[in-house]
Amino acid sequence: MALTNIGLFGRRNVGKSSLVNLLSGQEISIVSSVPGTTTDAVRKRIELPDMGKCLLIDTAGIDDSGDLGTMRVEKSAAIARQVDIALILFTNNIFGKEERELLEFFRDEDTPVILVHNQSDLVPLDPAVAVELAETYHIDVVEFSCKNTDIQGSESAVELLLAYLYKAYLQVAPYQQRGMFEGLDYSRVLLVCPIDSEAPEGRLILPQAMAIRELLDKRAIVSVVQPDTLKQYLETSPLPELVVTDSQVFSEVAAVVPASVPLTSFSVLMARKSSCYKHYLEGTPKISNLQDGDRILILESCTHHSSCEDIGRVKLPALFRKFTGKSLEFDVVAGLDKIERNISEYSMVVQCGGCMITSKQLHMRLKPAIKAGIPVANYGMAIAYMKGVKLSADGIR
Repeated sequence: MALTNIGLFGRRNVGKSSLVNLLSGQEISIVSSVPGTTTDAVRKRIELPDMGKCLLIDTAGIDDSGDLGTMRVEKSAAIARQVDIALILFTNNIFGKEERELLEFFRDEDTPVILVHNQSDLVPLDPAVAVELAETYHIDVVEFSCKNTDIQGSESAVELLLAYLYKAYLQVAPYQQRGMFEGLDYSRVLLVCPIDSEAPEGRLILPQAMAIRELLDKRAIVSVVQPDTLKQYLETSPLPELVVTDSQVFSEVAAVVPASVPLTSFSVLMARKSSCYKHYLEGTPKISNLQDGDRILILESCTHHSSCEDIGRVKLPALFRKFTGKSLEFDVVAGLDKIERNISEYSMVVQCGGCMITSKQLHMRLKPAIKAGIPVANYGMAIAYMKGVKLSADGIR
C-alpha cells in the first residue's frame, strides 16, 4: 500500500503543529504562541486506522509575512501540489480570502479537503459559518480542539476526525492501491535484474523489490537472474509466463527471450499503475517527430549521486540523439524541485518510473505538460520504443 501524504494548512497559530503532535502521539512539531514558529515543513510518518502508512506534513502559515515569510508561503504552496489529502485549519470562525483561495486550489486539483475549526474550546464554531461553508463548497467541516481537557471528549473528537480522513482516503485509494501487475495474472515470472551501479550496496532498486513483493502476494513463483545468466536459465528451466527486465537491457533481453513469451520492463509496469499511462501511450511515439534544437525535460522522482552510467542524465539523452539523429537539448530536474523553465519551451517531457513519489505527485508533476499539449513519456516506454521493442496497450511485448 502506498504512502498517503496528508498536509495541514492554515494561518499562523491555528494549531497545525498541535494537531500533528496529537495525531502522531509525539512532540514532533514545536508548539508556541509566537506567530511563525513553524518555519519549514515538518514531516512525520504514522500509521492511521484502515489507511496504513501516512505522512503528516505540517506547513508554515499561509499568512506569513516579510521576505522569509513569503518564501515559507511559497514552500507551503509547493507542498499543496504534492499532498493526497488536505486539512485546512481555521479559528475564531475566520475563513477569509487566504483560506478560500487555498480551498479553490485544492478543488481544482481534485484533492480531498477537510475543514477543521480548531481551538473550539476557546471560540466554538458558529453554526452559520459551518452551514455557509458546507453549502457553498459541499465539504466536511469539523469542530475540533487540540487542548480538550475532557479525555473522553478528546478521544471522540479524534475518532471523528479520523473518520473524515478515512472518507477522504477512499477518494484517493484507487490510485494509491493500484499495483504494478494490475490485471496481469501470471503464476511464473522471471525477473532480469542487472545490478544497478547507483543502488545502495547490497540492495535492489525499489521497482525490483516492489515487483518481488507484489508477485509473492499474488502467490506467484518468482525467479531472479542477471542478464549474463538469462540464456542459461532459459535453456535449463521451464519457460516463464512473463519476463520483466530493466529497461536499460530491454533490447538485449528481447533478443534472448523467445517471441512467444510476454516481455516488459519494471519501468513500464510502473507506468501502467500511473493515472498518466494513457498519456504515455500517446506521447511516446512522438519521439520520432523531434527536430534539431528541440528541448526535452527529464524528470527524476528521486535525488541520487550521478555517475557515468546514469540513465536519466547520460544514457537516455544519448539514446534520444542516436535514435532521432537530431541535435537535442536536455534539462534534468530531480525530486520534486521546481521546473525553472516555462513548460512551453519543451518539445517532450520524459518521467522516470516514479517509484519514490505518490501517484498524485506524479500526476501533478506532469499535469502542466499535459495541459499544454506537450507529449509525455516514461523512461521504460521511451527506451522500448527507441530500441524497437513493440509493446501492446498493456505494456507487454
